[in-house]
Amino acid sequence: MNPVDLYRGEIFYLTDSPLDKETFYTYIADGALVVSEGHILESGPYSGMWQKYPQAFLHDYSGMIIMPGMIDAHIHFPQLNIVGMYGKKLLDWLNNYTFPSEKDFNDSAYSDYMAEQFVNTLFRNGTTACVAYATVHPHTAESLFRVASRYNMAMLAGKVLMDTNAPDYLLDTNVCKSKDGIEESRRLICKWHKRGRNRYAITPRFAVTSTPHQLAEAGKLHQEFPDTFIQTHLSENRSEIDTVRSLFPKSKDYLDIYERSGLVSERTIFGHCVYLSDDERKRIAEAKAIVAHCPVSNSFLGSGLMNLEQMNRANIQTVFATDVAGGNTFSMLKVMGEAYKVQLLQNYSLSVGETLYRATLGTALSLGLEKEMGSFVPGSFADFIVIAPEAVPELALRGAYLSEKEEWNIENKLFGLMASGDDRCIQATYIAGNKVYTNNSCLNR
Repeated sequence: MNPVDLYRGEIFYLTDSPLDKETFYTYIADGALVVSEGHILESGPYSGMWQKYPQAFLHDYSGMIIMPGMIDAHIHFPQLNIVGMYGKKLLDWLNNYTFPSEKDFNDSAYSDYMAEQFVNTLFRNGTTACVAYATVHPHTAESLFRVASRYNMAMLAGKVLMDTNAPDYLLDTNVCKSKDGIEESRRLICKWHKRGRNRYAITPRFAVTSTPHQLAEAGKLHQEFPDTFIQTHLSENRSEIDTVRSLFPKSKDYLDIYERSGLVSERTIFGHCVYLSDDERKRIAEAKAIVAHCPVSNSFLGSGLMNLEQMNRANIQTVFATDVAGGNTFSMLKVMGEAYKVQLLQNYSLSVGETLYRATLGTALSLGLEKEMGSFVPGSFADFIVIAPEAVPELALRGAYLSEKEEWNIENKLFGLMASGDDRCIQATYIAGNKVYTNNSCLNR
């Protein structure tokens, strides 16, 4: 019999969309997650699981929450070192910080080092999978895939495509041997797509920095490899939208540019989408494309308030993301807290269930990866995190107060994590059953 590990704690995971079902999660106050060879066997009450697997190795996280790891649906790997920079709005921020930072990634050794730092920062924040932008340099995508492969982590990523309206040192025509970036993307797809848990995302940065020819070639590349993903930006900032209108005067709207290029499908992830028209929302929903809501970034760069209720009414698959470094945190807990505030400003009260859904199971379902991650389905990879709500002092006081009132239930715990939690609450992170991060200061207290 293969070795079995049993993780004891408060088991929590989503089983359905809270928008569709009244019963949408499983919670076991004294539960156990059973793992073997990197995959989940089952979960249930601790007493029953211990009787069933008496030879299992016990990991006792009693009093802590064991739940699926977070999935960050839109993040920029090369922006790790410019988190929290002072700046103006989007286009100025790109020119003043993003592009100069990405220039350094011309050095492959630096790229490898930063990829390791990036992935470990994700683990420290409880993120076990992500959809990431590399730079225009092909080796930066390889850096990410290599590091992710070493941990058996699910990594969706791609080299950025840019052939106009960016510094010369970041244009495909100057960086890539193929001169247009498409052939380099094809090579990366052939080498890395579906190798282990890696998936390739064809990545035109946004319409401003790609010519119509490059966008059309990117669409053809997706037709050639239809199980790849596509990621880009859409309607993040008003100045950006004005610039797009001036560059594509014959397009009826921003989305139309991508549609004409064959870049809108059920495997497309659009970052931001703050200023969509009703018609654009309708077309995104019809295409079954995905919207990555980045509330921290939209606030930090002053881009605007994306309306999630409108997305729900249009039946658009909407997921959550940090958008580091426009977003000034790697913590999906903070993203969830910011999403709650942003939606409340627009008279939509975001429930705990919906918030968590859009960072775990909802993202996995949107990406078609629900059999691999996002929940505790038997057979899925054991990508999970251990959370201590009381690791933050003010949350400990909150917990004591609610306990006295007999209201210290799982939904109150999870809302507190959304409202005030951060990486201090992440006690351990597991990828495919292997512990990749431990918060020793808390676990050993």
